[in-house]
Amino acid sequence: MPQFTPTSLRKAVLKMAFAGATVHIGCAFSIIEICAVLYRNHLRYPGSDPRAENRDYFVLSKGHGVMAQYACLNELGWVTDTELAHYFGDGTRLKGLSDAHVRGCEVTSGSLGHGLSVGVGLALAARLRNTDQRCYVVAGDGEMNEGAMWEALLFASHQKLDNLMLVVDENGFQAMGRTKEVLGLDNLAGKLESFGFETRTVDGHDEHALDQAIRMLNENRNGQPKAIVARTVKGKGVSFMEDENAWHYTRLNADTFATAMAELDEQ
Repeated sequence: MPQFTPTSLRKAVLKMAFAGATVHIGCAFSIIEICAVLYRNHLRYPGSDPRAENRDYFVLSKGHGVMAQYACLNELGWVTDTELAHYFGDGTRLKGLSDAHVRGCEVTSGSLGHGLSVGVGLALAARLRNTDQRCYVVAGDGEMNEGAMWEALLFASHQKLDNLMLVVDENGFQAMGRTKEVLGLDNLAGKLESFGFETRTVDGHDEHALDQAIRMLNENRNGQPKAIVARTVKGKGVSFMEDENAWHYTRLNADTFATAMAELDEQ
């Protein structure tokens, strides 16, 4: 039975990143609890089938955080241990960005700003088919700089898509610096509310708070799309990675891998 514990998921991310000599550890770590709570308590896959016609949808708009999702898919048995061990290797289907060819990944994303539009389309299609499917979209706060995000928000509100939930990973960073320095978002929750979204702000590493916010919003079918601003720490879980944007691009070596794994073992 999948447990989706944050420590085990972070260890899986480290193993993938080390095996593939690749990057984007920090931005995967910041969404670990978000992914864990969604997969453990909310996403519905009838028959444990990632392609079930009446499944819920998980759209990872910030596709560069895909190692967190792959770790969850591994616990579900949709991605194998062998695939994780060969992450980013020659011939693998597990690439460094979300890819719809992987079972469980709904979109090919990583070109930021597009995943929410796909999620809005999925939510609208479910509503038109009169199903009870929900669509959860995880986006980054840096990604919210993209104009396409706000067009999608306007459309979702106009269509009254209360089966759509946007979770913003507000870790305060984007690729080249702090979001407040690159293009400040200021009161993001207030902006989302002004676009017609029913919005909650929570600690994005508090699993109980995340779960409660998702449940409360899902219970309210009032014609408003939903949003959670999840305040997170980039690199959360490993002390020398936390709030260090260098770990957006830094690769693990044998020493940093061993140190990070040992720290997680103590948690």
